[in-house]
Amino acid sequence: MTENKAMNKTDRNSRSAETRNSQTRRTPWAPPSMLDAPEPPPGYQFRWIREATRGQDDKSNMSKRIREGYEPVRAEDFPEFEAPTIDSGSNSGVIGVGGLILAKVPIETANERTAYFHGQAKSAMDGVDHNFMRESDGRMPIKDSDIQRTSKVAFGSKNTTGKGN
Repeated sequence: MTENKAMNKTDRNSRSAETRNSQTRRTPWAPPSMLDAPEPPPGYQFRWIREATRGQDDKSNMSKRIREGYEPVRAEDFPEFEAPTIDSGSNSGVIGVGGLILAKVPIETANERTAYFHGQAKSAMDGVDHNFMRESDGRMPIKDSDIQRTSKVAFGSKNTTGKGN
């Protein structure tokens, strides 16, 4: 009798668990990225920064980035993520590839840095505009509407004669 119960026992897997595999879409193949990174911790963002160029350490760039608030990301902080690490030197154990190392920075610091450089660019453009407007002459004045900030590139030639080839 107990043998019959064991043989008549039904599979207790839910139907949604059985169909989930068939509903998952296959992602198309794409070449792997050399600069994959794990998900950053809350409140931080990751950025790849230059540690070396052609095998020569770039200590000035690293020093500048550290002073800006960047911290190198150690592979041991992300054990679930397989990443290439630097084997020797002062950045031993840090996630890095091809002269670049992964660094984290607080989002607020990154936003402040971005705002600073946007301000620098705006100041430079205002200077260019002011210098350009100094060239204005009363006989042929330059108006703000005359300044174009966009350009258009066209390839090939257009038939301007109105005739065929």
